[in-house]
Amino acid sequence: MTSKIMTAGEAVKHIKDGDTVSTCGIIGALVPEKVLAALEKRFLETGSPRDLTAVFPVAVGDFYELPGADHFAHEGMIRRVIGGSYVTAPASGPPPKLVAMVYGNKIEAYNFPMGALMHLHREIAAQRPGLITRVGLKTFVDPRLNGAKMNDRTQEDLIDVISLNGREYLFYKSFPVDVAIIRGTTADEQGNLTMEHEGSFSVMLTLAMAAHNCGGKVIAQVKRITSRGSLNPQWVRVPGILVDAVVIDENQKQATGIVHDPAVSGEVKRPLGKIEPVPLNLEKIAARRAFLELRKGDIVNLGFGIPSMISVIAAEEGLVDQVTFTIEHGAVGGVPLTGLQFGSAWNPEAIVESAAMFDFLTGGGITAASMAFAEVDGEGNVNVSRLNKVPHALSGAGGFIDILHSVKRIVFCGTLTAGGIEGEIKDGQLRMVKEGKVIKGVRELQHRTFDAAFALEKGQKVTYVSERAVFELTREGLILTEIAPGFEVRDIQAVVGFPLKVSPALKPMEARLFRPEPLGARGLEAWK
Repeated sequence: MTSKIMTAGEAVKHIKDGDTVSTCGIIGALVPEKVLAALEKRFLETGSPRDLTAVFPVAVGDFYELPGADHFAHEGMIRRVIGGSYVTAPASGPPPKLVAMVYGNKIEAYNFPMGALMHLHREIAAQRPGLITRVGLKTFVDPRLNGAKMNDRTQEDLIDVISLNGREYLFYKSFPVDVAIIRGTTADEQGNLTMEHEGSFSVMLTLAMAAHNCGGKVIAQVKRITSRGSLNPQWVRVPGILVDAVVIDENQKQATGIVHDPAVSGEVKRPLGKIEPVPLNLEKIAARRAFLELRKGDIVNLGFGIPSMISVIAAEEGLVDQVTFTIEHGAVGGVPLTGLQFGSAWNPEAIVESAAMFDFLTGGGITAASMAFAEVDGEGNVNVSRLNKVPHALSGAGGFIDILHSVKRIVFCGTLTAGGIEGEIKDGQLRMVKEGKVIKGVRELQHRTFDAAFALEKGQKVTYVSERAVFELTREGLILTEIAPGFEVRDIQAVVGFPLKVSPALKPMEARLFRPEPLGARGLEAWK
């Protein structure tokens, strides 16, 4: 039997000019960095492989420690990219190279909803013609708007609108996957792959099946090798029959800034007292107010950014055991991680594959979801996927569209402005010291990632929370319902680009939100 264990340089020789290459990370987690670096090195030295299509359901790389998808970012090396999300960079520095190529019209670029792109790989693996779903209707993904196209160079329609039984659906067309580059923890000599040190199983199996069943190749990067037949079959996440090459990287990290935390991979339980409280700041105020929208027994999916802080606030309040947090990447229960470590959780009760998690999410399995917002208009529509005026902010939709598709209660959460915003919190009062450069309440969105009218049609309850104002979605659009103590309506109007509509029952936000001690939420009616 020919050995599947080889160097990264040997493994990437499987990739040919014009191939479609699918890979997946979660920011700094699950990134097959050694293989991607070897692929880039081969192109720079030989000019091959050329004209690749790179597909990644989740952003690959973190811009700090791991270039990830930026290894593809060379003219001639890549022709097209289809991403569920894109790596973003701090506003003070240059954008990621791949993002710069998208903005510069150097390559074709699409942004599919993360779950839809994962599910499309399942359709590809099963040799079906494509994915039929309502996820993405009335957003920029809808071909009647942008068709998921992210620049002017991108012209081909990869998504159609179809009708079944009198209802509209989107049809995401299948394409061949020539190579899948995946990652795990341990492989045996036959290529069987386990993921015991990972905080997410992501779609490693799904990508491998898609490539294998298209007659392609599967390259797996792992931390270590063991002998044939020594792996517990119940631990194997990708069977060796799917794997063509195994590359060892003993230095691969669990996530950005984490070499290996066993509480993230579910090997041990972390004492909740050791989870550091979040310092009181503008972001925490918004996250606290969003937390107050939750109820005992809720199953809640948290998004990247400020919403991910809600789980830490629940831990501070001693209520983690009264609500179940989920992450689209597969963690169920526990305390989801924040920042660049987002994508897994401390003390998860279960970890499931991401494609299965999106079945649960898009099917309405959760009771509430909290997501960030980049722009909101007066009708309540939201943009998180692209900001043309901020070239660093091509983050893509991620799982946003999938997660919000069927959930009954939505809590958008963020600061009212962005880019340098500063505030002073003292004696239960908030005072704005400096406004952000970016106004998030706008007359017209640059991209539509959430359609408010469609949400109302589906009966969804939608709340928009910031550090100094709370809005509710109504048939008349956004209505201002709460305002921070000491603020007037004119103060909010000064930093919102659309005319405010004010509830006749406008009330102050609770003073406890602006004090450093815990909220004492356990005593509230919603948590009894």
